[in-house]
Amino acid sequence: MSAESGVRCLVFDVFGTLVDWRGSIISAGHRIGDPKGVVVDWGALADDWRREGYLAPIRDLMDGTAPWQEVEAFLSPKLVELLDRAGVQDLDSGEIAELCRVWEELDPWPDSVPGLERLCQTFVLSPLSNGSFAMLTRMAKRARLPWDCVISSALFRSFKPDPAVYLGAAELLGLPPREVMMVAAHAADLRAAAACGMRTAYVPRPLEWGPDAPPAEPVGDEFDVVAGDMIDLAGQLSPG
Repeated sequence: MSAESGVRCLVFDVFGTLVDWRGSIISAGHRIGDPKGVVVDWGALADDWRREGYLAPIRDLMDGTAPWQEVEAFLSPKLVELLDRAGVQDLDSGEIAELCRVWEELDPWPDSVPGLERLCQTFVLSPLSNGSFAMLTRMAKRARLPWDCVISSALFRSFKPDPAVYLGAAELLGLPPREVMMVAAHAADLRAAAACGMRTAYVPRPLEWGPDAPPAEPVGDEFDVVAGDMIDLAGQLSPG
């Protein structure tokens, strides 16, 4: 598939697809906690923070059981709760705030920036993420993600997989959904995008949840493109 397929813009899931949230949290935890003598399983804390401080609140908001908020509003208090649960009492408020900022300072997977730099020569590129506009903008600046624009679900006061997010992104880009391709490591995200008429590219990240994570679900040929990483995706979409 190439630009001749009619795809003019690629929009990307970010957390897990382009950036290594788990490894970044572990590294930040050691950087901030080790000098204070903090002993905690940072990998387990990262997993719980992602599940309980990000995925679960978004699910509650989508179910209508909680009012809409940007992600920072629930990430920060959940971190305090998780540190208390783990018995961590040696970090002051400034250090906890510094640890919470890791979500806008996540490190990209090694292939992400080279792949995006190649893709941006052919396509318009944007995130399409549940991260806030501010978070995605700061992350892109630090990680050097070469976006043409930034699209956050917060612009639509909702979260993926709400169809309003996918359709709203296409509308902002001035394109019909069929000319926009959603790129993600999460099959559910791609299925929701496809239901809105978008093209889809699956880029699994087997290490997103660490080396002991279960394998990604088999997807067969339900997506337009399956790639091993972003460099492979660029090779498939922009050959030569």
